[in-house]
Amino acid sequence: MSERLSVFKTYKLFVGGKFPRSESGRVYEVTDSKGKWLANAPLSSRKDARDAVVAARKAFGGWAGATAYNRGQILYRVAEMLEGRRDQFVAEVADAEGLSKSKAAAQVDAAIDRWVWYAGWTDKIAQIVGGANPVAGPYFNLSTPEPTGVVAVLAPQESSFLGLVSVIAPAIAVGNTVVVVASEKAPLPALSLGEVLATSDVPGGVVNILSGRAAEIAPSLAAHQDVNAIDLAGADAELSKALQIAAADNLKRVLRPQAVDWSADPGTDRMTAFLETKTVWHPTGSLGAGGSAY
Repeated sequence: MSERLSVFKTYKLFVGGKFPRSESGRVYEVTDSKGKWLANAPLSSRKDARDAVVAARKAFGGWAGATAYNRGQILYRVAEMLEGRRDQFVAEVADAEGLSKSKAAAQVDAAIDRWVWYAGWTDKIAQIVGGANPVAGPYFNLSTPEPTGVVAVLAPQESSFLGLVSVIAPAIAVGNTVVVVASEKAPLPALSLGEVLATSDVPGGVVNILSGRAAEIAPSLAAHQDVNAIDLAGADAELSKALQIAAADNLKRVLRPQAVDWSADPGTDRMTAFLETKTVWHPTGSLGAGGSAY
């Protein structure tokens, strides 16, 4: 029996719930920590970034308008599907980060647990950051959180999966849609995550994943008038400065890069970073002699 040829996987972008190749037709080589070739990944262009923003904006209304409980169910479904493909992600993370199988497994397990953790927060975050405000007058004054909109996310460069999940999940848990620029040197776990999202209950366009050079893609996202916020988790100091200047020109909300231990308790900061507060006043009516307005 002749030896069979391996069937190599073709990685593609994830935009609008579909898997296009880069508009430019370009790819780049992805290698492991020892320089061994793993795959060719799409080298996204600025046109790909613009297409991803269009898809994210189109999906925003439905996703933001879904009930928080429903979003939690959908995030939990993603965790279920990741659990079913655990071995694949362990292998990809091990290759991407040069980890042993046991350490890579710990990273993947933590990432799955993080999806579950954020799924549980979807219908609770409003109780933490919203509430009824005491006012001097016959009014109800209620503050409620609302998603910011389309968020561009530069995924962490070193943590190819746990860090990736830690920046995507909080943004979409509170109703935003995202355009993610995956780790340039280790994009394969991110592109495989797109396959999971496509076969889960996450609506197309809620998460859009691009691979390539952040320095090429991110400036157009920072300057894009239809991107409402940007998370610079994976930007170096030079790129971060340029992106902050571009974002300031159109008044984007910016989450600056900072040293993060992705394995630590994430807290609620990355959810509240991309929430706006809406305050509503409602008259209660004039109090009568009996102390009642009705």
